[in-house]
Amino acid sequence: MIDKPRICIQAQSFYVEAQSQPEEDRFVFAYTMTVRNLGREQVQLMGRYWLITNANGKQTEVQGEGVVGEQPLILPGGEYQYTSGAVLETPLGTMEGHYKMIDSDGRPFEVIIPVFRLAITSLIH
Repeated sequence: MIDKPRICIQAQSFYVEAQSQPEEDRFVFAYTMTVRNLGREQVQLMGRYWLITNANGKQTEVQGEGVVGEQPLILPGGEYQYTSGAVLETPLGTMEGHYKMIDSDGRPFEVIIPVFRLAITSLIH
C-alpha cells in the first residue's frame, strides 16, 4: 500500500502600509506560507493556483509554476517557507487555492490551501 503524502499548510498575512495607497484603492498585503511535509517520502511543489477575492466580490485567479520562482523539494519531516504578496482594491479580502505537487515517484497530487484573510490591521478586532 502506498502512503498518501501528508502536507500541512499554514498561512500568515499582514498589511504592507508603506506600499499601499488607500486613497487610490491600492491595498498591499504580504503573506508567508509554510508547507510542512508530515509524510515519509519527499515531495516537490510544482505549481500553485490562487483565487483572490476582494471585499466587493471581485475575484482574480492566479496560477503558475512553482512559488516565488522556485519548485522546492521538501524532505520528510521538512518544511518550506516563502513570502509573497497580493494587491487588492479593498482593505479586506481572502485568498485560497491549491498547490500542485508530485511525490517521490513523480505522481501528481494537489494540496488544498484553506481560505485565509487579507485585512488591514484596523479592521481586525
